[in-house]
Amino acid sequence: MNRKLTIANHRLEYALLSDVGLVRSMNQDAVAAAVAGSEEVWQQRGHVFVVADGMGAHAAGELASKLAVDTLPLSYQKHRWRPPPDALRKAVHDANARIYARATANEEFRGMGTTLSALVLVPQGALIAHVGDSRVYRLRDGTLQQLTFDHSLVWEVCEAEGITEDEVPAYIPRNVITRSVGSRPEVEVDMEGPFPLQSGDTFLLCSDGLTARTRDQELGTILGCLAPGEAVQALVDLAITRGGQDNVSAIVVRYDQTEGTPQSTNPAPSSAKLPGAAYLWAGLSAAVFAAAGSLVWGPPAALAGGAVGALVAIVAAAIHRHAHATWPRRLDGRPLGRGPYTTCPCPPDQQAAQLFDATVRQLQEVAQAENWPIDWPRFNALADQARAAASSGDYCGAVRRSCQIITMVVDQTRTDRRETAG
Repeated sequence: MNRKLTIANHRLEYALLSDVGLVRSMNQDAVAAAVAGSEEVWQQRGHVFVVADGMGAHAAGELASKLAVDTLPLSYQKHRWRPPPDALRKAVHDANARIYARATANEEFRGMGTTLSALVLVPQGALIAHVGDSRVYRLRDGTLQQLTFDHSLVWEVCEAEGITEDEVPAYIPRNVITRSVGSRPEVEVDMEGPFPLQSGDTFLLCSDGLTARTRDQELGTILGCLAPGEAVQALVDLAITRGGQDNVSAIVVRYDQTEGTPQSTNPAPSSAKLPGAAYLWAGLSAAVFAAAGSLVWGPPAALAGGAVGALVAIVAAAIHRHAHATWPRRLDGRPLGRGPYTTCPCPPDQQAAQLFDATVRQLQEVAQAENWPIDWPRFNALADQARAAASSGDYCGAVRRSCQIITMVVDQTRTDRRETAG
């Protein structure tokens, strides 16, 4: 589950997980990753991660989210002649068009849509495209920041009234989103970033099945204490232990500079290196035009053909520079977003260990009251190890043991349900 990649001047570790939960029979979430396979691809297109949470009757939501995560990475690559922000935004529009076309062509899928949050890591930084209430977070130096704005009725009320989420009246529904991909012919896309990359940055993309059941402090603590593969499992299982009524999805990505390389903020454009494939193609074109003119119409035509070829070379070179030059933190004359939108300190300290210990104690009470089939000797052994680690100051070790308990309970509960159903 934990995937690692070392390329160019950095190391990437990432993991993806999508779970149907304990209540629903169908998973309407979808996740995807498309990482660069070479330094050239990293310089030009970077790594792509995307999460989507579909909506619609029958299988419509599942189809919408799958179409979104399938379309976006491919479309982003297809528009490689555009700068990454333009290509990413265009990819979301392409996903919207594809989903909307399927919805209008089949009555069973009419009205389907999906949230869509995409993270692209390129040398210039982290770039985000976002629609809906799935989220993208960044953990840096023990602080968790939400980099996306929820397109939900609750967040719209908060912004309009200048109040916090806790102050929103109870009669305002918590599950209403104000934007989605595929439900209308056109979609408005939020663009955020680029946020310069720093060694140790950890990103979380997730559906609201996770954030509706957890607190930011818990998210940040898990991201800071566990490797990506362990973190996605712990995050999903934590949400499931608190009801599991929705699908839960998470992608965790950790970025590290390799030893001896400087921090990358806004590197020089790759087009400064001459020549590229575009120049080679343009030069050949000029030669072909000139040769054809000389053979058919004589020297005057050869000059004209050479001029046309030169024009092709200039245009090709301009496209090459435009596609690969360093792009500014502006798009269509506007800043790329207003993020981050929330900030939560999440240091791995005694308070964090106590927070997870309280979760374990609550889980123990519920499991005993409901007579869940739990391996209590192992449960108690892990709980003792967690508390001993906290007492010795190993707070991440304490959190890790607590998360192992949570995963054990979820696994055994699933097994019992399958055996009962069978």
